Amino acid sequence: MTDPIDWLRLYRSENVGPASFFRLLDRFGSASAALDALPDLVRRGGKKNFKPCPRRDAEKEIEALTRLGARLVLAADPIFPEALRALEITPLLTVLGDADLLRRQAVAVVGAREASINGRKIAFTLAADLGRAGFCVVSGLARGIDAAAHQGGLAEGTVAVLAGGVDCIYPPENARLYREIVEKGCVVSEMPPGHVAQAQHFPRRNRLIAGLALGVVVVEAKLRSGSLVTARLALEQGREVFAVPGSPLDPRAAGPNSLLKQGAILVENAGDIVAGLGHADPAPPPVIAPPPADASTLSAAHEMVTKSLTVTAVTVDEILRQCQLSPSTLSLVLLELELAGRLERHPDHSISLRT
Repeated sequence: MTDPIDWLRLYRSENVGPASFFRLLDRFGSASAALDALPDLVRRGGKKNFKPCPRRDAEKEIEALTRLGARLVLAADPIFPEALRALEITPLLTVLGDADLLRRQAVAVVGAREASINGRKIAFTLAADLGRAGFCVVSGLARGIDAAAHQGGLAEGTVAVLAGGVDCIYPPENARLYREIVEKGCVVSEMPPGHVAQAQHFPRRNRLIAGLALGVVVVEAKLRSGSLVTARLALEQGREVFAVPGSPLDPRAAGPNSLLKQGAILVENAGDIVAGLGHADPAPPPVIAPPPADASTLSAAHEMVTKSLTVTAVTVDEILRQCQLSPSTLSLVLLELELAGRLERHPDHSISLRT
């Protein structure tokens, strides 16, 4: 039986991210066993005096969620979104509102904060039509396109993904919309209640938006924008990417137009999205974990890997070729370095020593 306190403690422990959480779970079989092993793993990674998240801190977080009327949903729970579970993006979600919406197939609609009137109208209409077609609409509660998409999806179901806690409304101007979503849809986050979002949390929020959906629709977005980050993450996750074309004279159309040049599906109406999702399959094949390395192998591997890594980023494949280790052994060594705060993982999946 899965203990939510242990899962929460493990995930809230220092330097434990989604990838390292699931690697720990695979290796030790349970969050409880992983918590017991964590101090020794961190010590082998090069950090002393490590303590996992205290049990009382996890209990307080769940108590705070209960006071809000929210709940903790684990990846082991039946209600956890299948599309998200397959990708191992996060081991848990905090949910405020109708958690049953997470069972529905979803489409993400995202775009510019400084959206045009027509852009907001298109986002609203697409969301409303997608809802009538049976899809839940996911977005990030930002002003502009996100807000219009939530408003369009309210009648049939919409999910707002926050970078901060489920009780931290951002931007404040969307407070009324937030309350409507809590009443008619649901708000989700992987952060604790009361946690105010920082800039570094928004890429994680964007990854969740893409992961919850079968596809991502970009309505308006500049070339360098969070919406295009979400589209890139969607491609990495095997999702479909859709784009609404716009005038080349409007900088807000540069993002969608660029995506169309790269092969995104052109959208004029919700029917284009439904048709484009006809062959979507969000679940990758299962990965069978190899047996773990023994202590002597790990000790030698640590020495080789730490000598090979520098502050200059390299790929994991390069380290594999240079050190001639098995993928499972290298994975464990990198996990221990990451837990000790010595390893930096970059967006392009390269790694380096943390400065």
